[in-house]
Amino acid sequence: MRPASALITITCGLLVGCGSSGGQAGDTSTGAAPSGSLEALWRAPGEDVAIVPGTSDYGPGRNRVSFLVVDSKSQLVERPTARVWIARDLKGEPYAETVARLELIGVPGGDEADAQSIYVAEVDTPAPGKYWLLAEPVGGTPIQALGNVVVGKDAAAPGVGDRAVASKTPTLASTGGDLEALTTSRRPDRALYRSSVAQLLAAGDPFVVSFATPLYCQSRTCGPVVDVVSVVRRKLERRGVRFVHVEIYEGNDPAKGVNRWVDEWKLPTEPFTFVVDRTGIVRSKLEGAFSARELERAVRAVLRKP
Repeated sequence: MRPASALITITCGLLVGCGSSGGQAGDTSTGAAPSGSLEALWRAPGEDVAIVPGTSDYGPGRNRVSFLVVDSKSQLVERPTARVWIARDLKGEPYAETVARLELIGVPGGDEADAQSIYVAEVDTPAPGKYWLLAEPVGGTPIQALGNVVVGKDAAAPGVGDRAVASKTPTLASTGGDLEALTTSRRPDRALYRSSVAQLLAAGDPFVVSFATPLYCQSRTCGPVVDVVSVVRRKLERRGVRFVHVEIYEGNDPAKGVNRWVDEWKLPTEPFTFVVDRTGIVRSKLEGAFSARELERAVRAVLRKP
């Protein structure tokens, strides 16, 4: 995992730079920002930083966007909410405003990540292209975080409304009960390996499938994902929903590359978690880290459907 300072340096280089209030550093524009533009909001008093993205796979429509805000001293800014504006152009007027909420991404006693919380917003991006996003955490010393959301013609991974892939993912039965072949988790939950995705689709059971590698996670936030899935399983499995964890790498060895199940689901990054209804349709797509509250809400929405 890269330290926060390295992430900020990389992200600032890719976007517009980090600096003091007024958007001085990395700002290539000249003259005053157009009134009402996203740039004018960005130039408001306060520290200017770049968003550290937690999601990247977007298609047209409504997307779950997660991100961190880190100040110039490499300290996470974690306030309950952040105002978020979205525009098609930095000098254009925002066409939408929403609220990002800080979500706790770990569980007591579980794996820890460099960041314990992440901002999550639902953002409408109606067409392919690059969108500008400005986040301003509410309260405290003013700080504005600027970033891009790049929307493709289609998302790479299955999206909401797509049919789940009938992958014959590994199980306790297929590995002869070998948990080490199934998971890199320090606290393996055997219930996550009782059924394959293909078996659950054939049975018509609603389910959650999480593609993640606790040991080899490459981001600052994804270590606790499988722990979160396990906590929600213990709370909601009695309602008839099933839960599956699938590792990322062939033989759990990063040197061998990703396994065939990652390829079957066309996952561009990891982790990815999907909530699938009893008809086999993806109803929620959670890229990266998420809170137990987010996953529980997504599962309960599936259980309410006839």
